[in-house]
This record gives sequence, structure tokens and C-alpha cells, in this order.
Amino acid sequence: MPRFPVFGLVLSAALSMPHGGSAAQPPLDPIADAVYNLEFDQALIAYEKASAEHPDDIGLHNHVAHTLLYRELFRNGALESEMVTGNNSFLRRQKMEPPADVEKRFFQEIDRSMSLCEARIAKNPNDSKAIHLLALAYALRANYGFLVRKTWIASLGDSTKAHKYDTQVTALDPNNYDAYFLQGVYDYIIGSLPFTWRMLGHIGGFHGDRERGLKTMEMVTRKGVDNRIDAAMTLCALYRREGNFQRAIPMVQEFVEEFPRNYLLRFELAQMLGAAGRRAEALDTIADIERRKVANAPGFARIPWEKIYYETGNLQFWFNDLDHALENLRKVTSTAQQLADIDLNTGVLALMRQGQIYDLKNRHDLAKAEYRRAIQFAPEAEAAKESQKYLDSPYRRVVKS
Repeated sequence: MPRFPVFGLVLSAALSMPHGGSAAQPPLDPIADAVYNLEFDQALIAYEKASAEHPDDIGLHNHVAHTLLYRELFRNGALESEMVTGNNSFLRRQKMEPPADVEKRFFQEIDRSMSLCEARIAKNPNDSKAIHLLALAYALRANYGFLVRKTWIASLGDSTKAHKYDTQVTALDPNNYDAYFLQGVYDYIIGSLPFTWRMLGHIGGFHGDRERGLKTMEMVTRKGVDNRIDAAMTLCALYRREGNFQRAIPMVQEFVEEFPRNYLLRFELAQMLGAAGRRAEALDTIADIERRKVANAPGFARIPWEKIYYETGNLQFWFNDLDHALENLRKVTSTAQQLADIDLNTGVLALMRQGQIYDLKNRHDLAKAEYRRAIQFAPEAEAAKESQKYLDSPYRRVVKS
């Protein structure tokens, strides 16, 4: 079952969050807790206030930039693990158009962070904390390039610098497990990229290693402090990408408990259960999201009904319950207002799914109309490009042997 939503983590999780907690550690910093619960406006106000009070605190500049980036990803429906599923799908997502003032502020924060780091390193070349914070700033800039601007070559270059700096950190302090996180992410991503992309990124002789990247993130999940949660979430998304649902599902179930206001985690759980063939549990999880929305549970009132209908219909589509799937998807796409209430990613997928359902019902005339709507709705989206193929060649399910 390809394409499932939620964390957006292979590239975008390569950031440091403050005070990661566990059963044996202090609870999360309240601002970090807000970020993990998708309360980005609240977190941004708090980080900006703290940064204004402590302008030379490098970490705070990184946190402001990080929150700005994540808020844009969330608004665009891009905090989804489909970015890391399939064959390098994060390379194919459409370019985002953040407000000019947001982009300007993001790069101001990154530039300030880098200049403060470089000043400290000039005084002490072995300042491992400053080197690590510089690595994070480069990782943030790489994430923005990959996920927002689509500047592949420059972003691969920034990723390489982030990897280089954190390699220096672990050479200075092998017990700094947080600094291994970027190395693990980088290892996995570069090991997954086509050879041409690696060369375009001027990565040189480093070819990456997917398996080593996974093992590194497993280590950070066990031993890290600030990056423990990010490593665990990234690891969960990658287990899913690898089809290892036995490991991924228990992890996301823990995240659901730890971050109860993050509704995307419950959608993720539903899609994972569906991909694992656990139909009843998957649909029950969506039904639970619906109940929480009706009850106005914290964090759930903001979910558009169209998102719930889409996720339900998408699961039913993969379960071959085509009539019910079509009924739910039509609740997303019947009017221009319904489509306007959801992100482009969800809207274009809903339209494409309707076309695929009509093709499976041998109604290619109706299918083509939906594919054309998908292409018109978000022409740069991957689903729109996929829909273009089905105009001449009707969609058929690929039955795995």
C-alpha cells in the first residue's frame, strides 16, 4: 500500500530539539512539547521571546528557524512520511511557496546561527558544542532547500557540510550520541539516492550506507538525549519505508500516547495498520479520530472533515471496498469549497483516487474526468503527473506474487 501520511522525517527530522525525555529522563521542555503536538504558532512565539532575551544563544536561532520550517511543512500537508516512502519520493514533491517574510526570517536566523558558531570556533577550533550547532544550521538549510525550494545540488552540499561537522564532533567526543544522528540520516539518504544525484551533490567518495544509517539511528534512539525522539521518529518512518511494520507500529503507538494532541500520528498509525493488512484496526483508528473531533478533544477540532473522509476513503480503496471509498472521497472533492479546505497534497490524491476507482470499475470515461481535475488542481504534484499517465493507459492494480 504505497503513499501513507504523517511524520515527514528523513530529511526534516535532522534537527535538534531541546530536552528529549523518556521514562528515566525529565519531561519534555514545554516549547518542544508544543512543537511535537503541531502547535507551531505557540512554539514560535515562545522561541522568539527567548531569542530576543538571549540574542547570542545559538540554539534558539536554530529553534526559531526549525519552527518556521515545520510550520510551513504542516500548512502544506508535507509533514507526512510519504516523503520517505517509495523510490525517493522526497525528490519529487512539488515546490512550496512560503510567504516572503517567512523565508526571509528563516534565512536570517540561519545566518545568525552560523556567524555565532563560526566566531566561537575561530576562538576554539575544538568547541564541539559550536561545531554541532553549526552542523544543525547546515542541516536546517539543507532541509529548506530539499523540501521547500527544491534546490537539490545546493542542499546536498549543505547536507555534506552538516555531516562533516558532526563527524568532527564525534571525533572530539565519541560519547556525544546526539551528534551521530545527522550522520545516520545522511548515511541512509545518500545510500538511497541514485548515483547521479550523489555526484551532483559533490559528495565525492562517500556513497552512504542504508543499513549503517538505520543502525546509527537505533543507537541514538537508545542513547541520545536531545535527539532521542527525533531519532526514534525518523527510525519509525524508515522502518515503514523498508516495510518493517512489526517494528514501526509499536513505535508510533508510543508516540500517540506521548503526544496526544498530534492527530497526524493517529493518521500515521491507521495507514501503517492498513499497510500491514490489519483492516479493522486501521478503520477503528480513523473512527477514533472522528470521535475525538466530535468531542472537540485538544488538537482535534482543527482537523478538516475532508482530511478524515480522505483517509477513510484511501484505506477503503486499498482494501478494495470501492463503493464506500468513492462515497468518502466525493465528500472531499464534490465542491470547490471542500477542495479549498484541505492541502494540495490531500486534494490531488483524492481526485486521482477517484479516477483509479472508476478505472477499476471499467469506467474510463469517468476516470479521465477525475484525472484531468487532479492535473488542473495541482499540476506540479506527483499525483498529477501520475494521473497524466492514466489518461491513455487505465489504472490497474499491480498484484504482488
